[in-house]
Amino acid sequence: MLRTLIRWVCYALALIFTAWIIPGIEVSSFLTAMLACVIIALINSFIKPVLELITLPINIITIGLFSFVLNAFLFMLAGWLTPGLEVEGFLSALLGSIVFSLISLGISKI
Repeated sequence: MLRTLIRWVCYALALIFTAWIIPGIEVSSFLTAMLACVIIALINSFIKPVLELITLPINIITIGLFSFVLNAFLFMLAGWLTPGLEVEGFLSALLGSIVFSLISLGISKI
């Protein structure tokens, strides 16, 4: 239980760090980041697998590069669903999803 809470806080800090680095992404507070992490987790658990299955032919043709586009759109969706998280434009979402994914990968390895 404590380990899950620590990871949740680390993911929220990673989202705040991503917003600090990438122009066009704004997080209004730490609680907003915590809520956004829950919404991102729900999107990645329920919506992303369905969309990956639907876009599999495009992903095969582009040798997996379409996954970046899909992640950017899902990051924009999280910004749209979370009050206090602003994601302005596709480029910000693309860079933000890449940075957040790399930091999340490091957190998940701890």
